[in-house]
Amino acid sequence: MTTVSDTVPGTDDLVLDVRDLVVEFKTGRQRVQAVSGVTFQVRRGETLGLVGESGCGKSTTGRTLVQVQPATAGTIVYRGEDLTALTGRRLRQLRTKIQMIFQDPISSLNPRRRVRDIVAEPLVIWGRGTKAERDQKVREMLEAVGIDPDSSGDRRPQEFSGGQCQRISIARALMADPELLICDEPVSALDVSVQAQILNLLADLKERFSLTMVFIAHDLAVVKTVSDRVAVMYLGKLVEVAGSDELYRQAAHPYTEALLASIPEPDPDAQELQPALSGELPSPLDPPSGCRFRTRCPYAQERCAAEEPPLREIAPGHQVACHFPLHGTPAPADQAPAPT
Repeated sequence: MTTVSDTVPGTDDLVLDVRDLVVEFKTGRQRVQAVSGVTFQVRRGETLGLVGESGCGKSTTGRTLVQVQPATAGTIVYRGEDLTALTGRRLRQLRTKIQMIFQDPISSLNPRRRVRDIVAEPLVIWGRGTKAERDQKVREMLEAVGIDPDSSGDRRPQEFSGGQCQRISIARALMADPELLICDEPVSALDVSVQAQILNLLADLKERFSLTMVFIAHDLAVVKTVSDRVAVMYLGKLVEVAGSDELYRQAAHPYTEALLASIPEPDPDAQELQPALSGELPSPLDPPSGCRFRTRCPYAQERCAAEEPPLREIAPGHQVACHFPLHGTPAPADQAPAPT
């Protein structure tokens, strides 16, 4: 089981509590675990960054949080209610408080509908307010994300750029007054200059609407900008969790170190870090024994193949799943069972 410490500075108000989450997909006669026993918590007002290579299971985790993808095992508790045990209307009611922003902003919008109708849809579905009240809220929300409702309301998604479509997607997600926002790589499909605009917009909206966020990305530089804590994921498991500044200042897991080394450095005279990752991500159909990262780890030892490292705390608020972390003490060897 992969765990994250419950300790988050500044608040004791738990919004999301995910325990032992497993998500499997069937491929022919085999079953692949995209997410393998992940546990984490998110507290009110926090942004938790979830980062890792493509194929590590982070987007699957995000979709499972809103039950777009059902969990195979484990629990997802939102405000005291387990979403995995709910069906029908009650699940739909709770999901209005947990909204998702998808990676591809253009394909997430219906190309046949006008922008004002797309944004108003959550209120129409739930029958909230009169038509005049809905129209007013659509106007306010479009203005909040930087879209002119007068010139844009009657246009369709294909008439906008990718960045504008993502702003529209964000407006739609906020219409139901959610508390928790799941952002599934919301800037990866956008130009770099537009990425900064969307990240600044999300930061502003978080403060304005008192949002709690799970921000999913493969780029650690992007995650650092918006996250209070960062959870690093590899092949379906969490390998390191720490405060954003702590993680970037003193990464303890070799995988995190490699991800940091892959961030482009604009200074040509800057000292090179540990070389970026080499080799391919192992198949989740047949993950390596022990530590799943050992086949690509320059520090792997015999113990790494024999024992799976648990996520353990090496400093306050800093957890790592590694027998021989780059910082902190090595994990104690498993003790032999007491004689019976």
